[in-house]
Order: sequence, then C-alpha cells, then structure tokens
Amino acid sequence: MSDFPELTTCDCSICRRKNALMVKVHQSQFKLLEGADSLTRYQFHTCTAQHYFCNVCGIYPFHRKRVTPDFFGINVFCLEGFEPSDIPVRATVGAGMA
Repeated sequence: MSDFPELTTCDCSICRRKNALMVKVHQSQFKLLEGADSLTRYQFHTCTAQHYFCNVCGIYPFHRKRVTPDFFGINVFCLEGFEPSDIPVRATVGAGMA
C-alpha cells in the first residue's frame, strides 16, 4: 500500500504515446537514487515541462510538471516493487492546454 491518493493518465501528444501511469510528488519528496548520468531531458510546446528519459534504454521515469513546476510526475511503472492496482486513476486533459 502507498500514501498516493490517486494516479493520473494524460492525453497530451507525448503522454498518450508513452502510456505512463503517473503520481504527482512535490520536489521536496523526490530523490533520484541512481542513474542521473543516463538521463536525457526533452522539452516541447512551451518548454516549461521537463520530460526525462534514459539515454540507454529509452524508459520514461519522470517529468517536472508544467502547471506546477515544483512537482514531479513519476511514472509508477518505474518504481521497483510498486503495485498500483488499488489506487484510483484519474484521466487528465493535457491536449487542450494552451
């Protein structure tokens, strides 16, 4: 079990294609334990959000959010041993953001 109240999906052009399941975490609660030297940052549209990918395997572990830049969106499928099945999922609308 976790303390995550909900998980989210997003329908923007990048999120729709990567099909990640995200949890919102304040930057004060985020700590990258390893692999920082293998991360590549990708930005698009307003270049506010920062999407990170592994430059070795291509996996998408997290992003710094556009609307709330003091939060990260963490792809829960990258959390070792984490089971998201009992946490509610909310669909967010990213495609309509201007």
